[in-house]
Amino acid sequence: MPHNLFSVPDDPSERRRDQVSGHSAVQVFLSPKLYSRFDAHELIAAAHSLVSPRGRGVYATDEAPDVMDGTLVMAMEEAGNRHTRFTEEKRRERRKAWKECVYSAVPSDHISGVILHPETLHTFHLAPLLSDRGIIPGVRANAELTPLPRSEDEFLVEGLDGLLGRMQAARGEGARFSKFRVPIMCGSVTPGPPPVPVESTENEGGDEGGQKKPYTSTVDTSTIFPTQLALETVAETLARFAAISQQAGLVPIVEPDVDFSRDADLARSAEVHERAIALIYERMRAHGVLLEGSLIKPSFPQPGLQHPSRDKVTAEEIALATATVISRSVPSAVPGVLFLSETATNYLAKVNQLALNSPPGSPFARLPALSFSFGRALQAEPMKHWVKGDEEATKASLVKWSKICYDAVLSGAVA
Repeated sequence: MPHNLFSVPDDPSERRRDQVSGHSAVQVFLSPKLYSRFDAHELIAAAHSLVSPRGRGVYATDEAPDVMDGTLVMAMEEAGNRHTRFTEEKRRERRKAWKECVYSAVPSDHISGVILHPETLHTFHLAPLLSDRGIIPGVRANAELTPLPRSEDEFLVEGLDGLLGRMQAARGEGARFSKFRVPIMCGSVTPGPPPVPVESTENEGGDEGGQKKPYTSTVDTSTIFPTQLALETVAETLARFAAISQQAGLVPIVEPDVDFSRDADLARSAEVHERAIALIYERMRAHGVLLEGSLIKPSFPQPGLQHPSRDKVTAEEIALATATVISRSVPSAVPGVLFLSETATNYLAKVNQLALNSPPGSPFARLPALSFSFGRALQAEPMKHWVKGDEEATKASLVKWSKICYDAVLSGAVA
């Protein structure tokens, strides 16, 4: 790991020291028009540190404050504690106290990095709690969702406006990577029925006391998701994010998160994953992104919740589909893949078994490092202890679940 991974290398002497520090294990031909050798080295070193040594993964703690508050309340209720209404100041204190507890326990043997919400980075200033223990802090870059014009079941993700300044500020606070998530709808290739009229009423004047008047709208169930417009928008958004993130000195983690609420089967899901990821890298190349200094955080291909095979598909089938998608769509220059599915530790183990046991000529033997970037899977049990006031049990539980995920990567076995 480079000596200055957690500092801002503005001093020219520091730059010279790093150029001769012996950390340039990954040799890449660079266009001087796009990257300085030092900046490229920093990005490549940080990207490789996030996925090595093999088995370590990234802990995702970038929930929005309101989501974090709701999660803590749910944990209290599940623990049998009566819910108390907290003031905004008290909620903020609880969020900070929770993060301080788990960050002080994150095992560096099993976790390489932690994704922080901007509040945690800029308001709570908790990055040093991680970096002082050899864990790389990162920051969530994406903002809110807004419906895609002319395809309102699909979404744009805000957050590109002013991104460079925000990422530079994040680096100043100690972040060394960033993450941007975009959702992708996925449905069957068989279109539903044509648009049907729906009789309803609306308020004239727009208030609750207004006069009701009937109107007819249509619900379009005939669209095949994802639309090409949505895929192109996703790819362009993630490519622009990645380029800006690297400009600020942060390793970008692009996160195409395929939605499984519809009726796609496994084959359709794999097809959508492959198309989306391939298009993302096509646009990343167009934007001059240094692939060696980037990572991807995809979902596992799997049937949608409305497909009858959802409960019948095996972990081996999902692992095979996943390995095939990655081998076909992720360039070999990319150092690693961090899977996002919270409940799929078994899938992760099976995919790594494929990679470990494939013969040398197999494309699966050439897969990049495969690891995890989980949130709920790591912290659901620890949070139940924390809301009861048992910090020691909280920390022990986080270490336990971190090792379970680590073992799934390292040995292909789930405890």
